[in-house]
Amino acid sequence: MTDFNSVWRRSTVAELSWLGPRGPVGLPVVPLELDGVPCAALPYLHLDTVDSLVTEYVAASVTDTRTLGEDATAAVAAGRVSVRHDLDGTIFTDKLLEQEIVKHPPTRLRAAGLLARRENWWWVPRVLITVVEIDSAAPVPVRSGPADGLLVRRDGTRPCVEVVTAREWPARSGERIDVWPRDGGLLEGDGSRVYVYGHRHSPDFERWEPWYRGGVLSGETFTVSDGNGEPGLELEPFGIVGRIRNHRAVERSCRAGIDAVERRSGSLR
Repeated sequence: MTDFNSVWRRSTVAELSWLGPRGPVGLPVVPLELDGVPCAALPYLHLDTVDSLVTEYVAASVTDTRTLGEDATAAVAAGRVSVRHDLDGTIFTDKLLEQEIVKHPPTRLRAAGLLARRENWWWVPRVLITVVEIDSAAPVPVRSGPADGLLVRRDGTRPCVEVVTAREWPARSGERIDVWPRDGGLLEGDGSRVYVYGHRHSPDFERWEPWYRGGVLSGETFTVSDGNGEPGLELEPFGIVGRIRNHRAVERSCRAGIDAVERRSGSLR
């Protein structure tokens, strides 16, 4: 297959998945490169999710047909990860900002210039998740339909990621869903906890909404225990009022995450 780093570098959206203390976890990210290796620079609104990354392995994936193109191959790579808190944003500003400005319009608005970075200072501190060593990489089917998602489960001490689909994804606890892998094989679940998720966005990325379902997989049947969000087609952009409200909500979440980490380290802004 094509070198994974090349697929990651060319893409505008990607995913990171791992095994957290309560089971598999995953979230969409902007794919960047730090010193030649895959990296994601997460704003501090994602702190709660990042706190579940307590193992040294992640699965990095590029699966969205909109970023790959019709004839491209999606890919998943597993490898060892490094997590760093870049609270003053120095690494992000010096090495990653220009990449993210090209790929992610909200960063273009909030941090493209010095004045914008001063006004939106809370967007500059980042949690840097870097895949420092890739152990394996393999092609997978693309996520091409609104019901397609990533299924994350345990494979020994590492996450295993597969592209799956279903007729629908009800979120109510106890719902049983027939799930099919997009590669035509069988899932053969052993009753362990799994995590299925996907994401969709508006053209301007002001709305970038993940959805997930947590539960157990037995054979080809997924039994829901928890979930949030809904699969669907591309989102419509916010109106003026919605954009203002979203900006304020993102600011509050980022500032809360930054404050939490500063309290842990004993350094207050």
